[in-house]
Amino acid sequence: MDRKTYTAELASLRELRTGITAAEKQVAAAQKELDKLTAQRARRVAGLAGYEGAKADAVAKASGLSVGDVVRIAPLLDPTPAAVRAATTDDRATAAPAPEAPKAEPAAEPVSALAPALTRPAAVPEQPTPAAEAPAEAQERAAAATPAPAATPAPAAVGPRELPTLPEGPAGARFEAVTTALTSKRPNFTQQARSTVFLDAATGDLAVRDRVERLDLGARTPGEILDAVLASAPGTERIYITAGAPWHDGAERYSTLKDAVAAWLNTPSQRWTTAVGSGRDKLAGHFVHQRQPVGRYAPATAPDSAGTEIRSMGEWFDPDGADVVTCRQAFTLLWQALRRHWDDAVLMGSPSQTGRDLWSRTIPTTGKWAGGYPVLSEELRALLHATAGQGRTELILPPHVPQQLPALVEYDRTFAYAKHLWKSPVGTPRRITAAAFAAMSEQEQTKALMSCSHWNVRVTVPQGWQHVGLLPAPVTGDRAWTYPSQPGATFTTWAGGAEIHLALSNHIAPWRIEVLDGLLWEDGKPLDEWGKRLKSAWADLTSLSRAHADERQRQAAHLASRAVRSVLLFGLGGFAQRPRLVSGTTPVGEALPAGVEILGRDDEVVTWQRQAGFSRDPYAHPEWAAYVWSGARAALLDMKYRQGKEVIATAGALHAEPGTVVYFGTDGIALTERQPWPYRGEPGDYLLKGHLTGPVEHPTTQEQYLKLRGLGRAELAAAEKGSDR
Repeated sequence: MDRKTYTAELASLRELRTGITAAEKQVAAAQKELDKLTAQRARRVAGLAGYEGAKADAVAKASGLSVGDVVRIAPLLDPTPAAVRAATTDDRATAAPAPEAPKAEPAAEPVSALAPALTRPAAVPEQPTPAAEAPAEAQERAAAATPAPAATPAPAAVGPRELPTLPEGPAGARFEAVTTALTSKRPNFTQQARSTVFLDAATGDLAVRDRVERLDLGARTPGEILDAVLASAPGTERIYITAGAPWHDGAERYSTLKDAVAAWLNTPSQRWTTAVGSGRDKLAGHFVHQRQPVGRYAPATAPDSAGTEIRSMGEWFDPDGADVVTCRQAFTLLWQALRRHWDDAVLMGSPSQTGRDLWSRTIPTTGKWAGGYPVLSEELRALLHATAGQGRTELILPPHVPQQLPALVEYDRTFAYAKHLWKSPVGTPRRITAAAFAAMSEQEQTKALMSCSHWNVRVTVPQGWQHVGLLPAPVTGDRAWTYPSQPGATFTTWAGGAEIHLALSNHIAPWRIEVLDGLLWEDGKPLDEWGKRLKSAWADLTSLSRAHADERQRQAAHLASRAVRSVLLFGLGGFAQRPRLVSGTTPVGEALPAGVEILGRDDEVVTWQRQAGFSRDPYAHPEWAAYVWSGARAALLDMKYRQGKEVIATAGALHAEPGTVVYFGTDGIALTERQPWPYRGEPGDYLLKGHLTGPVEHPTTQEQYLKLRGLGRAELAAAEKGSDR
């Protein structure tokens, strides 16, 4: 090509650019009009739910939506029988592997490679965290917004469950790929803060700016609450309910609590209608949750105007009796603490949204990942969803522990997940077959297991093993995962590199691990900066909660520190995108849609549900959540305290005597005796949380254990209060 041709091509390229720009504007205008029409349709669908005889299938046919879409907009139209809904709540999503992860053709015996026993434990992939100025309570529950296949005690018998595997041939290539044109990019806009007030629905107290008013809430319906609040504080866009839970009013009239909440959210009002929003902040009507629902409303006379949300304070922290002024002050302190690390920090509606937004503003602007982090293929995300559980929840029963417990001692890991954010998988994974693993040197195998990885393995518990189980085994039923510890027991599972490495290198006895397949990522730090900033904010607030002279400020700082914990916990859970569940009905006699699971049947219709796959979410990174969860599960068994590179102490279940561990609860352990584990107030440290003096009858259910745990916390608090005096 000569210079003349080059210049001519440049000119034609400019003309093409002009045409593309014009076409993009036309598309944007069409999209804006489509969004407007879609929002109008959603409002009309929500309005039809107020008619007693409305049916989802008729509304779906008239609107051009699926029955599932109609139900998501107007939950009251859900045709699923109440008894079936009670048995198939959101937790069903964790009970079965996603169908998008195809299985390999069954073979007589999968090829495997024996992993080396690491009799001299290599360095555990943990990084010391900066010392916090003061201790804080550890996490108390798993991420409710992001359910995962964790084990929960259940008396019903269970059996082995087969997990998906990596297919061979061309189909397997999709498991070493990313989604085309989908990356997590740093935003080029700043979130807009919303006018927020705090309401005690029990007393009617409303905290708005620097004043408190007592409101008459009438019957506490959404419409009456909105009328009262907007009359006192015009322009309010978000209302946090700190106490009173009005959505539980009249719950005894419904078969399930979720039905009661849905009915409250959709209480008819002449002045208010369901808001659906538009643009980046597009909202899909109400969010129905048993205890932390979200109601979204707009004036009926101006449905396109800005809406108002009614939310639960429990999304961020348990107010624990705090009044509305203290809750508002906690939000102020939270915002101030975050603004010291993000000059564009904005508190969004939920900690999950806030966590994801704050993380997106730490995406690097230089280096390899300046263009954003690629999102894995849908097939690989489905595999991780089906094979990577969250927290370990296990009640260990006799004869593994005494029937009469000499005591029940509870330890919680402070701000546990913050300990495991310093390294995470990035990029496209590389498949490590059994043959490839066998061809590695022992040093290469050890390095692979210590790297960001996910392994399909056959596990054998060693003879003479007398301690707790180390690796999760998939089972049917509500538990989803168990942790076999019977000597000689063999099972096939998937587990993260941290857990596999621990099984091979623990100080008691190495387990037999046969590698069947695996995925190996590049080690990166996509969450490191995000985690460091949140840990610093948490440490500042924790210190303030102990040092401030004013009791209200101390309480507010404590609540704000708990909110930081929620931002990290639920923000991390938000990366673990789950496949969407769609439910619907089909008249008896007609063909059912492909791939459905039948939930119920009556004389007229068959009720079903099916998984609708994954949305194109640019922030879907289940590989990050899976790696952190795996590291946290491993740390429940073995955690090392370091001073520099020197290990100065150890903690975790494997460092307690066999037969003393009673319960695992995501980030905590209950035992029959106290442990000499140091507590420095740093993320990941084991904090003594409760001590119930025995003898104590061993709990047989999780409910019984939680009751005993509450008694133990109360006894310890009373003892510490007495010693302070």
